[in-house]
Amino acid sequence: MPDLLLELRSEEIPARMQRRAAEDLKKLVTDALVARGFLYEGARAFSTPRRLALHIAGLPARGEAVREERRGPRVGAPEAAVQGFLKGAGLTSLDQATTVTDPKKGEFYLAVIERPGRETLDVLAELLPEIVKSFPWPKSMRWGAASAEPGSLRWVRPLQSIVATFGPETETPEVVPVSVAGIAAGTVTYGHRFLAPEAIEVRRFDDYIQALERAKVILDADRRKDVVLHDARDLAFARGLDLVEDEGLLEEVSGLVEWPVVLMGSFDASFLDIPAEAIRATIRANQKCFVLRKGGSEDLAPAFILVSNLVATDGGQAITAGNERVVRARLSDAKFFWETDKATRLEDRLPKLDSIVFHEKLGTQGERIARIAALAKDLAPLVGADPALAERAARLAKADLVTEMVGEFPELQGLMGRKYAALQGEHDSVCAAIEEHYKPLGPSDRVPTDPVSIAVALADKLDTLAGFWAIDEKPTGSKDPFALRRAALGVIRLILDRGLRLRLLEQVGAADRGLAGRAGADARDLLGFLADRLKVYLRDQGARHDLIDAVFALPGQDDLLMVVRRVEALGQFLDTEDGKNLLAGYKRAANILRIEEKKDGRAYDSAPDAALATAGEPAERALAEALAKARETASAAVAREDFAGAMQALSTLRAPVDAFFQDVTVNAPDPKLRENRLALLNALRAATREVADFSKIEG
Repeated sequence: MPDLLLELRSEEIPARMQRRAAEDLKKLVTDALVARGFLYEGARAFSTPRRLALHIAGLPARGEAVREERRGPRVGAPEAAVQGFLKGAGLTSLDQATTVTDPKKGEFYLAVIERPGRETLDVLAELLPEIVKSFPWPKSMRWGAASAEPGSLRWVRPLQSIVATFGPETETPEVVPVSVAGIAAGTVTYGHRFLAPEAIEVRRFDDYIQALERAKVILDADRRKDVVLHDARDLAFARGLDLVEDEGLLEEVSGLVEWPVVLMGSFDASFLDIPAEAIRATIRANQKCFVLRKGGSEDLAPAFILVSNLVATDGGQAITAGNERVVRARLSDAKFFWETDKATRLEDRLPKLDSIVFHEKLGTQGERIARIAALAKDLAPLVGADPALAERAARLAKADLVTEMVGEFPELQGLMGRKYAALQGEHDSVCAAIEEHYKPLGPSDRVPTDPVSIAVALADKLDTLAGFWAIDEKPTGSKDPFALRRAALGVIRLILDRGLRLRLLEQVGAADRGLAGRAGADARDLLGFLADRLKVYLRDQGARHDLIDAVFALPGQDDLLMVVRRVEALGQFLDTEDGKNLLAGYKRAANILRIEEKKDGRAYDSAPDAALATAGEPAERALAEALAKARETASAAVAREDFAGAMQALSTLRAPVDAFFQDVTVNAPDPKLRENRLALLNALRAATREVADFSKIEG
């Protein structure tokens, strides 16, 4: 079956955009084909710094004919409905439709639409230009004289050529007749900009990928990554060194080169006095190079790996020397920053933070630090930390933001603060908290273990949440400019991973009080936000969101650890036969109550009359007795946080509830008996609320 080859060649595409763009191209083209009825055997997309490519295998040469029946309005329907039907079906009159009789709905019109199969080449020529013109680049540009015209092509960088061919392996493929912004599709592409700049004639994918390889272009990004990684490891091993692997940098570097050539450079060993993280940051950020360790050691070596896009005639000596000059200059700057920063104590930097605005409505960084320090001191006893150390750590936690090193490398915030704090003799827990109070930064990031770090991390995140809630700057849709969802997840993970018992409403209130003179946060609204984030987190762990809703629906549920334990116990209970049957009985009771309360215009929330229940049916009496006992037992179990015990108490209701619905008529002729039985059902509803709001549970 025929294959499609598509290449869109341009000026350099930013590395961070390449992989997503390749996947977007594949999805847009294949989705468009499938929507038109063209199925295929397989598709792969590729990217290099100068091209996006797509290969779709096993496309039919021609689409299948389509026969569709479209039902229209009833015979005798208004003229507007008839005309709408004719227009939608592509008919000119009702003579082209048929009339069908439905035994229930009478006669109605039916259009039989038959469309002949289209040539795949024609379909591709129709859809490809639209995909190119509307391609979803995060950033794009116009260029040349045409850029002044409305609707001119936008691309990530100037588009230079298009290759688009379609045909079977055994024949010469045809060029898809595509033209975009004056660029007509053809069979000519170009290899490496410097190593093989001549034109290349290509017809099908196998020829294309081999021709590019000969022209010093590795089309597959994963293969370029593999070349860089293995060549770098081998080169390091040959010098007795170990590569410090970096997946993010490896992905970026593979998007900067079409023909990777791995080289090694060096720098003066005196620079190793700089913290290793700073060396790595400057070499990584400025030169996109990998650092190396001494073999079998954690100590950095005075060498680095660089990746060139050239096979140089001198073996890469000039390229290496150029990188070494830049690395030397950058490390000289870093050494100057390090030596300068060490001369000033962290607390002496704090006055600078009083002049830096955190947010125009929330004051300066200095004011924020004072709030965090007070909150960390209050939180410390609750998490097992020393209040004085927590307060000290919080006061110094942001001081490194005004150091030279962090000014140059913001990604080192916290880490440099820890090193400066250690140099000035701060307590180990204070040093750790300065670095770790930003954590966790995501669902897979490490959670601090030191109690002082936990106190400061919680204080930092709760102050952020309470502050932005107070000024009504909440996340909306996909927008979260202040990373409040991340802060909420951080609070959740700190509490759950470390088994902390915190009343969040109280702590939000404490954070809110620190915002003196500003509008207060709606603590319950913020708790609802945390509950939503907890649902997302637990759902990723396999928990049911409806069970979280059922627990949060009860009053006073701001202890997240207890919420989670209650959810776990509830889930385990509902997985049993007793749990499933009790839930079914609850749903039946709730439905009866809803109907009868609506009909009677009143709630049956008074306690059932024990005497009437005793005088009634045996099953009625048994349920009344079981409810009284189960509710008391469940309440006592919840009070001592024995949620499994509370569920066990509820499980005893299964048999009497089943018997009640089997043997007892709720809507008895006697009004008093009816009222008492409805009150009994309400008592069942109340008993289950000792552990959760069963009305929120699905199923």
